[in-house]
Amino acid sequence: MNYKNIKEFQNPIIPGFYPDPSICRVGEDYYLVNSTFEYFPAIPVWHSKDLVHWKQIGNAIDRAEQGLNLDVNVSGGVQACTIRYHQGTYYITSTNVGRTWPSLRYNFIITATDPAGPWSKVHYIDNAPGIDSSLFFDDDGKAYFQANRQKLNQDELGNAEIWVQEIDLESFQLIGDKHILWDGCGGIFPEGPHIYKRNGYYYLLIAEGGTGHWHTVTMARSKHIFGPYEPNPRNPLLTHKHLGKDYPIQNVGHADMVETQNGEWYMVCLGARPKGDMQPPEEVDYSQGGHYFNLGRESFLVPMRWEDDFGPVVSPDTGKVEMRYPFPDLQEHKWIKEANCSHFDGELELFWNGIRSEKMDFFSLSERKGYLRLYLGKNNITTDDMVGFLGRRQTSWYFEASTDMEIHHQANDEQAGITAYFNYAYHMRLLSHYQDGKQFLSLVKREDNQDEVIQSIPIASPCIKLKVVGDEHTYSFYYKVPDSPWQKIDHDLDGKLLNSTAAGGHTGAYVGMFGHSPSGDNHADYKYFEYINHK
Repeated sequence: MNYKNIKEFQNPIIPGFYPDPSICRVGEDYYLVNSTFEYFPAIPVWHSKDLVHWKQIGNAIDRAEQGLNLDVNVSGGVQACTIRYHQGTYYITSTNVGRTWPSLRYNFIITATDPAGPWSKVHYIDNAPGIDSSLFFDDDGKAYFQANRQKLNQDELGNAEIWVQEIDLESFQLIGDKHILWDGCGGIFPEGPHIYKRNGYYYLLIAEGGTGHWHTVTMARSKHIFGPYEPNPRNPLLTHKHLGKDYPIQNVGHADMVETQNGEWYMVCLGARPKGDMQPPEEVDYSQGGHYFNLGRESFLVPMRWEDDFGPVVSPDTGKVEMRYPFPDLQEHKWIKEANCSHFDGELELFWNGIRSEKMDFFSLSERKGYLRLYLGKNNITTDDMVGFLGRRQTSWYFEASTDMEIHHQANDEQAGITAYFNYAYHMRLLSHYQDGKQFLSLVKREDNQDEVIQSIPIASPCIKLKVVGDEHTYSFYYKVPDSPWQKIDHDLDGKLLNSTAAGGHTGAYVGMFGHSPSGDNHADYKYFEYINHK
């Protein structure tokens, strides 16, 4: 491919747990959204001028009154978003997956006139089965709603098909008949449908094969929106399933496409950067991807071009997602670099998340000026419920995160501290706790829903600095009391438990603050939280 630009960019364009990227262009501005599952605020909204440098400008669902219900399981909640723009309005479609999979799934639409928000309430779509909803606006002004669904009279999970139906976006009601478009090229879970129109053809882009090692991007085309659709002879358009599990980018799929104002085409897709041994323990199931993916599924940018009306050629020089590509034919636009440290002296930054907590009422930035006050709720982070947790994504294999915490214990079994977190059943936490009138600092590893106290140290200080350092799979913990140097906890922990290979699900590792009190009456104050990537 004859690139115009010799300057290069680095993948992933958005590192860490930012999966299922969807993109749209409005003039010279690009907007991208990601899935968030059980975390809240939901659906980060990103802005770019050059497709490479991205700035988070909002969270599309950030208020309880929008009507999102996050009483969900691990990796339930909000997934597979699509962002589109039409005649002055931005639309995001998505699916909220409830606690009973696969029966409780609700496709919805939210709208805004400014992608930074505020976004509308959640408009759930009646009679819209399946997941991964999307919108397409045709030349005649009609709008169409797409998703996948389980095939009728088919019990096997993953035996699905893509459907489309016209929608009235004034009433948010589907109209007319459903039309089945395609069931893919034989991979399980055909999903993530996007329709595009070019040179008189409708192009249906989907993901299939599941979101692990067999993940695949495929396409079909038709002269009519309702089909019939013929598969692209180049299928799969993009996959890494033919590469060994030592390849540095795995699980590539779930794509969307965009044309620049200069006529170039690019694809965004998810991928994962593994670390780990090629010979895993026998008890670890690698059938869905292999290795360890602590950073979760990340957002990648891939060049593509149209050679004919069958469809695009993706990453034309190699046919696979590369870590580096020539920069798009767009003027580079860097944003002001985000500060490493949150000082809690104003509004909370957009990258912070709670778990299943639409009200976000478990902390305060005003009760003690210059501190984040975390209320110690009755639910610990070891429970699959709303909990006192505020975290940010781990975005590099090499990082450190630290905080300065103050807690005045009042009762047995209170605890507060810092955590490296994947889900309620798999995480690590360094915590201050109280037992029979004595204060302790303990390092706890939680694996397969069981706590193991690695080390417990008597201390006598309400003010403690806490730190976790990640070096690939090794997580080391430190503490510091006033007038003393940093002390390292004697035992490093194996971080292989902080990923979907060990724990299941579709999310990624977080670091953050947490607290719990059996009475629910106490609090912990955090003066800052600093996160630094070292590579």
